[in-house]
Amino acid sequence: MINKNSPVPIYHQLEEYIKQQIENGLLMEEAVIPSEREYAQTFQISRMTVRQAINNLVSEGYLKRQKGRGTFVNKKKIEQELQGMTSFTEDMLSRGMSPSSTLLSFQIIPADKKTATHLRIEENDFVYKIKRIRLADDAPMALETAYIPVELVPGLTEENSNLSLYQYIEEHLSLSISEATQEIEASIASSPDAEALGINIGDPILLIERISYLQNEVPFELVKSTFRADRYRFVHTMKR
Repeated sequence: MINKNSPVPIYHQLEEYIKQQIENGLLMEEAVIPSEREYAQTFQISRMTVRQAINNLVSEGYLKRQKGRGTFVNKKKIEQELQGMTSFTEDMLSRGMSPSSTLLSFQIIPADKKTATHLRIEENDFVYKIKRIRLADDAPMALETAYIPVELVPGLTEENSNLSLYQYIEEHLSLSISEATQEIEASIASSPDAEALGINIGDPILLIERISYLQNEVPFELVKSTFRADRYRFVHTMKR
């Protein structure tokens, strides 16, 4: 509870109290939390102190505000280990979640200079450009744009591109996927990001650029993804 004689700031104690309620299931995902006034009356503390605690929990992703409705418990973030290479589909299935995709566009276009350099092909060589929203249990998690050389991965169509690309490459083309390099940076959601992911303009997002390679070290995929920072985080274990 709240100990006003503790050297720990009261707002921090309230944060920990709310976190424990979430972790213990007393505040369920998507549930509305008590109002600032209710917390202030319950613990005999100021509403400013309550507001500071709630603001911090919103920033950390434990809570989310909905204008005109109140403050709700956010869904737990999905953690992905940076060790090992899995597709989005494989990653969600391993967590017992149902992966799916909404295909926004499927094109065959000439590669620009930057894309060609990443994929080690000639500029203007044809690539598939596949843009889709990746979902877990029907909730949007990421906006993804993939570029794949047509010559290296023949036969992609709108239908099979909206399934697991890795499964298609390994099972239908009998190619072996080896590794990937990945860059991650923080940003804020633009209007298209917000519309696709069901978040607000300016919400935090993770920008990820990934190049995947076959066993013979030939790159077969360049993917640029925008992940919801409130639903996804990456974990890396370092050993000395």
